[in-house]
Amino acid sequence: MNNLTEITKAHLPIIPVRNTVVFPNQTVSILVGREGSVAALEHAIANTEGHLIVTAQKSPSKDIEPSAASIFTLGTLCKIERSTGNGEQGFQVLISGLSRVQLTHIQQDSQFLSAIGGPIEDVHDMDEATETALKASLKEVSIEILKLIPGDTGKVAKVIDEVDDVSLLCNMIAQYLDLEIPQKQELLDEVSLKNRSLKLLDHMAKQRNRLELQRDISQRISRKMGKDQKQALLREQIRALQDELKEDPNGGDGEYGQKISDANMPEEAEKIAREQARRLQSLSEQSPESNIIRNYLDLLVALPWNKESVSKIELDKAREVLEADHYGLDKIKKRIIQHLAVMKLKKSKKGSALLLVGPPGVGKTSLGKSVARALEREFVRVSLGGVRDDAEIRGHRRTYIGAMPGRIIDGIKRAGKNNPVFLLDEIDKLGRGYSGDPAAALLEVLDPEQNNTFHDHYLDAAFDLSNVFFIATANSLEDIPKPLMDRMEVIRVAGYTSPEKLHIAEEHLVPQLLESHGLKKSELLFEEGTLAKVISDYTREAGVRELKRKITEVIRWSSEFVLESKNLPIKIKKGDLRKILGPEIFTQELAQMHNPPGVATGLAWT
Repeated sequence: MNNLTEITKAHLPIIPVRNTVVFPNQTVSILVGREGSVAALEHAIANTEGHLIVTAQKSPSKDIEPSAASIFTLGTLCKIERSTGNGEQGFQVLISGLSRVQLTHIQQDSQFLSAIGGPIEDVHDMDEATETALKASLKEVSIEILKLIPGDTGKVAKVIDEVDDVSLLCNMIAQYLDLEIPQKQELLDEVSLKNRSLKLLDHMAKQRNRLELQRDISQRISRKMGKDQKQALLREQIRALQDELKEDPNGGDGEYGQKISDANMPEEAEKIAREQARRLQSLSEQSPESNIIRNYLDLLVALPWNKESVSKIELDKAREVLEADHYGLDKIKKRIIQHLAVMKLKKSKKGSALLLVGPPGVGKTSLGKSVARALEREFVRVSLGGVRDDAEIRGHRRTYIGAMPGRIIDGIKRAGKNNPVFLLDEIDKLGRGYSGDPAAALLEVLDPEQNNTFHDHYLDAAFDLSNVFFIATANSLEDIPKPLMDRMEVIRVAGYTSPEKLHIAEEHLVPQLLESHGLKKSELLFEEGTLAKVISDYTREAGVRELKRKITEVIRWSSEFVLESKNLPIKIKKGDLRKILGPEIFTQELAQMHNPPGVATGLAWT
C-alpha cells in the first residue's frame, strides 16, 4: 500500500468518533476505548499498515452501538502515527488525515465496521483574485479570534499567516474552530473550495462576535465586582447579558414577575412581592436567604387574592342538601336556613361565624360540609384541638428558622378560593401556653369588623377574610373565652332521639358500612328490632358514633359467614347480638319501662 489509489481499493476498518471531525492534512489525537473501535485499531496496525477511516457519529450518545446507519458516510482516510495504551483502559492515538473519502460497501465484521473509501478531491472553482481575497479574510478573522482567546496564541497566528494554500488553511481553521459536530461535518462534505471558505468565514464571524461579547461582559463585571459581589458572579453575568440585549422579559422581577402580575394582588401585597422578587435577583443561588424569599414569594403568588367561588344562596337547594345529608335536627337545620336567608337579604360581602355546640358524634362537622355543598363553595377544615401557640393562627415571623404561615392562611391557600366554608373544629380544645394565647389570635379572624385586613405574621400583608363563612364546633361552651364566643352565633346541637337514630342507622349507616366492607344489601340483613336493640342496649349517647362502631362490629363478624354460606342473605337477629357484642351494656330499670308524660326517673341524695 504505497499510494492513495491502492489504499482506497481495499476494505479499511472504520473508527466512529463522537466528539470531533478529522479534516485532511491535520494531525489530531483521539481516544479509542470502545470494543469495536479497539478491534478496528488493532486490525489497522496489523493488516493495513496503520491506514483506517475515521468518521463522525451522527448521535453523540455513548450508549449507541455504531452501525452503518449511525455514522456519516463521508469521512477521512487517516494514518496512525503513534498509539499508546491498552485494550482495557483505551488507546491514545495520534492520527494524520490524508484525504476525504466517500464510504461505500460498508459492512459489519464480527468485531468492527469496515468500508471502501473513495477519495474526493477539492473543486477549485474560483479565480486568483477571489482566492487571494478569501485567503486574506480567513487569516484576518482567524488572528482576531486568536487575540480574543486567553493565553499565548502568537505561535499559532504565525503558522496561519504562513499558510498559502486555501484548502489547507480551511482544513486547519475548521479543525480547531469551536463548532458543533453537524456544522463541522457540513464543512467536510463541501467539495467546493469557494463555498467552503464562505461558510467557514460565516462561522468564524459568529465566533468572533461571541468572544467579543464575552470579553465585554467580563470587563464590565470586573469593574463593578467588589468583595461581596464575587458571591453573585453568575447573576451578574445574567444581568450583563440582559443589558446587552436591552430586554428584560419579566419587568425586573426575574422569574416571579409574570406570576406576580397573574396573581392580581392588592396594591400593598404586590409592592412587597416585587420588592422581594428584585431582592432575590441580587442574591446568589447558594445564599440561605434566597430559599426563604423564594418560599415567601411562592405563597404570595399562590394565594387566591381575588379568586372566589361563584356562589348563590338558594334556600330551596340548601334545604334539599341539609335534608339529604341529615335526618332529624329540624331546629338546627331551620336555624341554618334562617342564617343563610339573612346573608342573602343583607347582600354584604362580610362573612359569617357560626358556633355549633353539642356532644361528639351528632354531626357538627358534617353539617359544615353540607353548608359548603349548599353554597357551592370550597370546604376547609382545621382542627384546633391541643393548639397552644398563637403562631399556629397568625403564623411565624419570617426571621425565624422554619417559619410558616398560620393555619388560616394555609387553609385559604389549600382552598384556592377566598370565600370557602372554613370549619374551625374543636375550638373549645384550644390551649394556652408560654407561646401565647391562640384564642386571642382568633378574635381578629372571626370578627367581621376586622377580618377584612387580617395580618398573618409570615405573610406580612393584609388578607381579606370577609368573604369566608366560618363555622366553629365545640362540645361545651365552658372552655371558650367570652370575647371569642361573642364573635359567633351559637347553635346548640342537642343530639338524636332513639327513633331518629334508628332511621339514621337504616338509611345511612348500614348502607355505607356494607359498601365499605364489600357487601351487598342482598347478602346481609338486619331483622326488625335488631338495630333498635343495639341502640337501646349497647349504646347510650347523644350522637351516632358508638352506634356506627357497633354496627361495624356486627358486619365484620358476619363477613366470614357471608363468604362461606351458600344460603344468602345472612340475617342478624336480636338473639345474635349477645354472642357478637357480648352482654347488654345498658338495661332498662323497672322505673324506666313505663314513662308517663311529666314524670322523670331520677336519683336523689341528701
